[in-house]
Amino acid sequence: MSASSKAAAITAPGIARHKGKPSLVCLTAYTTPVAELVDAHCDIVLVGDSVGMVMHGLSSTLGVTLDMMIMHGKAVRRGVKRALMVVDMPFGTYEESPEQAFRNATRLMAETGCAAVKLEGGEEMAETIRFLCARGIPVMGHIGLTPQAVNSLGGYRVQGRGEGAEIVRRDAAAVAEAGAFSIVLEKVPDGLGRLITEEIPVPTIGIGASAACDGQVLVTDDMLGMFTAFRPKFVKRYAELGQAADAAIAAFAREVREGRFPAAEHVFADEIPTAPRGAAV
Repeated sequence: MSASSKAAAITAPGIARHKGKPSLVCLTAYTTPVAELVDAHCDIVLVGDSVGMVMHGLSSTLGVTLDMMIMHGKAVRRGVKRALMVVDMPFGTYEESPEQAFRNATRLMAETGCAAVKLEGGEEMAETIRFLCARGIPVMGHIGLTPQAVNSLGGYRVQGRGEGAEIVRRDAAAVAEAGAFSIVLEKVPDGLGRLITEEIPVPTIGIGASAACDGQVLVTDDMLGMFTAFRPKFVKRYAELGQAADAAIAAFAREVREGRFPAAEHVFADEIPTAPRGAAV
């Protein structure tokens, strides 16, 4: 967002008005130290349900619970001072009914102090999004590849190709009309991402979508290269911290086994008491 807006806390209505350049910047955070780092540079900090895979070793986001999101949300809140903090609603906490979504969204906001929630789904979730927005809960939408629906989608495939493009367009229009202040577009073709960005009045946040989106989001651990084996096409590595960490841990282990750590400069010298002069021994 503009430099003049950086001093004040960013709000969901402020994001909603931000169509066009400069692009919105969004990264994930699950801990206080990372939240402090990304808050200094981002417009939106997302406590994503990707925490299940990144921090807890789960094979997908489906095992993430509301309590897990609240725990990590509280930690991130301590580190966020300026960016808009958004927390994902995990699988099974909002699909049943608008009332179920409202109960769980209010708990998320009350216990974490977040400013908005994010939920996945298109036309089928429009009623729920409208229900939440009408009751004071800002909602970020998420369409295209929706990881919580990975089993019904048949894997982490690009969405919106061929006849599927019209489905994603309808989803975008429905979510925007329902009141979402922004919409994540995940893993859709470039042309479709551009078209949807032009068609809907709220900002699009791309992840594997298009450079034409109104903003971009990545998982922080992915763009920092924390995982050496995970290299999706849409992630640019801005560092290789996983390799650096592995080398540092190997060096520490080697020095400990060789007796070279700790060295004299890493330990505290003893002041050995001495017997007073003339004292009997």
